[in-house]
Amino acid sequence: RIGSATSLSSAVINTRLQELVRLFKERTEKVKEKLIDPDVTSDDESPVASPAAAPVPAPGGELEGDKPSGDDHYCEMLCCTFKHRPWLDRLKSCQFPSSIDPLTNLMYVLWLFFVVMAWNWNCWLIPVRWAFPYQTPANIHYWLLVDYLCDLIYLLDILIFQTRLQFVQGGDIITDTKAMKENYLRSQRFKMDVLCLLPLDFFYFKVGVNPLLRFPRCLKYMAFFEFNNRLEAILTKAYIYRVIRTTAYLLYSLHVNSCLYYWASAYEGLGSTTWVYDGEGNSYIRCYYWAVKTLITIGGLPDPKTLFEIIFQLLNYFTGVFAFSVMIGQMRDVVGAATAGQTYYRSCMDSTIKYMNFYKIPRTVQNRVKTWYEYTWHSQGMLDESELLVQLPDKMRLDIAIDVNYNIVSKVALFQGCDRQMIFDMLKRLRSVVYLPNDYVCKKGEIGREMYIIQAGQVQVLGGPDGKSVLVTLKAGSVFGEISLLAAGGGNRRTANVVAHGFANLFILEKKDLNEILVHYPESQKLLRKKAKKMLKSNSKPKDEKGGPGDPLIIPPKAETPKLFKAALAATGRMGGKGPLGRLRWRLKELRAMQE
Repeated sequence: RIGSATSLSSAVINTRLQELVRLFKERTEKVKEKLIDPDVTSDDESPVASPAAAPVPAPGGELEGDKPSGDDHYCEMLCCTFKHRPWLDRLKSCQFPSSIDPLTNLMYVLWLFFVVMAWNWNCWLIPVRWAFPYQTPANIHYWLLVDYLCDLIYLLDILIFQTRLQFVQGGDIITDTKAMKENYLRSQRFKMDVLCLLPLDFFYFKVGVNPLLRFPRCLKYMAFFEFNNRLEAILTKAYIYRVIRTTAYLLYSLHVNSCLYYWASAYEGLGSTTWVYDGEGNSYIRCYYWAVKTLITIGGLPDPKTLFEIIFQLLNYFTGVFAFSVMIGQMRDVVGAATAGQTYYRSCMDSTIKYMNFYKIPRTVQNRVKTWYEYTWHSQGMLDESELLVQLPDKMRLDIAIDVNYNIVSKVALFQGCDRQMIFDMLKRLRSVVYLPNDYVCKKGEIGREMYIIQAGQVQVLGGPDGKSVLVTLKAGSVFGEISLLAAGGGNRRTANVVAHGFANLFILEKKDLNEILVHYPESQKLLRKKAKKMLKSNSKPKDEKGGPGDPLIIPPKAETPKLFKAALAATGRMGGKGPLGRLRWRLKELRAMQE
């Protein structure tokens, strides 16, 4: 009984000890995670559920949460339960936003597209319906249907969208419903929107359906320009849209001129003189052809006969010269803005080539410089990224640097556990450099003053007796040279050559930049010093001490004799050396002598 009780108590103690060891291990892992990532929350911070919050069972014995909800059923006849509510209920739950951000809301940009389409309908087709005989009593109801559909879009824009637009007042973004309405009612936009919806259509009952009564609908031009600004902000190649828009300006001016020419011909009488339209063929195409020849001043037009025709033609020539010159100038500005970067690249490259030719630089070096210019421009779209980022505020530069580089830098073993704000400051100091194939990133024996992060491409670490054997190939996301940043005594020397295998984009962090940052983070500086010493100490050990592969041996070294076995052999020697252990001891002496 005593033995069974003792074994039972020892089993309980053993189980308890194992449980304590497991808890200590879990506690140690949590502390390690807390040191590596300070943002990791511990279990102590998690809220504990209150006993009062436990569900109370219903009188029927079931919890209230276990009861099936009646809203889950779509139809009583279909005895099934849906995970989601029916589509009609979901549609009812959808609400229009109480406020709209006009700068970032894509839904608002889409709505502006429909408003601009309605505006273009009025601007392009009102002159056509007024001048050409395309609006007839047979198709008048189709024209009116589209007209009033455009008016409905105008009205919805005033009542629903414009009154919900956010605005900035005193540096604050105002989202209050009443304030947004008052801001719109006080704006110039509201006055123009009301003016463009003047109900002149009531004059249809007196003078007939005259399209000129809808001319105020063309005054909603502010929506067109706002749509241009919003669309250019979200397009990656906005210059293409600018070219299309400028071309549309030219086509619209020709369109209006063709309508005026047909009206003048109808006023003088179709075919009455050689100058007016003779009424043959497609009236719009022929009048448009005449407008193109007039506004672009091609010439070859019949001479006007009457005073009205002469005045009309003179005004056309003056307007054509002015409009065409404006269009050409605007097109030049659009194309110039689109190719400004390319022009800067060509000017820099031409200046560099002129400099190299003046100092008679070897042709091989010149070819490598040209290759660097071409690859840097085609890969980055610019020669120096810092020139672009220097215009941004410090906060925006940090946001861009975090998105581009944080995932790579946070994986560097040297910086794990450091202050996150220190890493953010370090990201802003990274400098992008492009290396050509076979360019030396660093050479053996140089003093290391930089750390390198591979953004794109590959680099090879060379070593061996001849210094040309490829030891390892580092790919995108790899980091090397980080120990050089914290090495004391002027920096440690590079132990191998690093060569770019192909075109390689690298980020470089210089030692002086890191020292300027660490002044403000003393705790991180101490941690980095400890890690750097440990890394330098492990790198300075010879390979055989670290257990790595050393020089190959013909006869491998024998394993060390266990201490207990050594003590048994020593006792056998003191007892006279008889027995199997004595013979074994004598055999070991012979083997040791042969090995020596």
